[in-house]
Amino acid sequence: MYQNNWESLNSRPVPGWFEDAKFGIFIHWGLYSVPAYAPIGNYAEWYGYNMHNVGSETHDFHLANYGEGFKYADFVKDFKAELFDAQDWVSLFEKAGAKYLNIVSKHHDGFCLYKSDYAWNWNSVDVGPHRDFCAELKAACDKSDVKFGAYHSVYEWFNPLYLKNPEEYALKHLIPMLKEFVEKYQPHTLFTDGEWEHESSVWHSTDFLTWLYNESSVKDYIVPNDRWGKETRGRLGGNFTSEYGLIEANRSVEELVGKRVFEECRGIGASFGFNRMEDVNNYMSAQDLIELFVDLICAGGNLLLNVGPAADGTIPVIMRERLLQIGEWLDVNGQAVYAGRAYKKSSTQDVSYTQKDGNVYAFVKYFPFGQLLLKDIEYSENIKASLLGATCKIDCKNEDGKLKLLFPALNPDLIEAKYVYVLKLEGLI
Repeated sequence: MYQNNWESLNSRPVPGWFEDAKFGIFIHWGLYSVPAYAPIGNYAEWYGYNMHNVGSETHDFHLANYGEGFKYADFVKDFKAELFDAQDWVSLFEKAGAKYLNIVSKHHDGFCLYKSDYAWNWNSVDVGPHRDFCAELKAACDKSDVKFGAYHSVYEWFNPLYLKNPEEYALKHLIPMLKEFVEKYQPHTLFTDGEWEHESSVWHSTDFLTWLYNESSVKDYIVPNDRWGKETRGRLGGNFTSEYGLIEANRSVEELVGKRVFEECRGIGASFGFNRMEDVNNYMSAQDLIELFVDLICAGGNLLLNVGPAADGTIPVIMRERLLQIGEWLDVNGQAVYAGRAYKKSSTQDVSYTQKDGNVYAFVKYFPFGQLLLKDIEYSENIKASLLGATCKIDCKNEDGKLKLLFPALNPDLIEAKYVYVLKLEGLI
């Protein structure tokens, strides 16, 4: 039994499935997907907050396009989700090679994508599309290899009880609502957020986590994160999280390496919620995304890559394309990714490593031409090397005690691999 204190709760290991999974999909979708607007570089899912900031670009946009009398709640009528297909989404995520998803069940606006006793008339079942999107996604996930998980904001911008008394809000609204969600949908992940205004004691976070770890129906497999109070990120909780490379102000993802299983979350563009202001230049290329992914897994982390569907329930084509490109890469190189562990910190930026089942995998960020000296690998005559996605013979040589690989002439058109090339090293460990 875990005790109601951070020392005890922090002793709970992160369930192994999460560290094996490596790749998850974040989904920011809600009323903010109707205006789908933010200045480039900003988060579109904060529309409901920023529309009230007089003088801001979002405020000006709202007045120009919807008028002063149009309230945030009025977007409900246009959040129709008429093209939403849970099976299509989950099938896409499977093809991308993702092993879990986090749907934003409730963002900071308080609007829920499921039926909740604690959000009467402010959820997608009571109003708008009259559908329980969390239930539909979970049902689709249960038929697939993608585990269902959720994001849930701990605070709500304009909830009267929160504005009056945050601790009373936590006790009467937040904690009961979290327990309701967990028992109803039995998620594999619980990504909380919005914790930064108060210490974890105000949120009664340890009370909830003690229940989650000891009594809940998901106690054996659920993976919560570290966003439980203004003092907790990168220090306390389940898996540690970074966002666009940062934990919080002036703390980078590198500070998480080696401390605990960690997860980097980010959008393919600069926003989580769909932002119509972004164009192709604001989206990461497949090359950039896969290189980022490799950097994370070789440092012992996961990638939680976000998609921001449109209000009609479709995932924008450029996001679908990026996911499928990652999936194609994983089809070739997945054996070096899933269930792998960091091997050693590389001394170069172009080569990094994982280890699995007694083999070491070297990830190379350029096309292997001619020869490659792996300065981080000691030579042994027992080593055998192969290039995933190719059938060529690779010779292993000793160069001053380090492993040197000699490649035959390679025709890129005959190699299945691209973006980042993976070498399998057998007989090394």
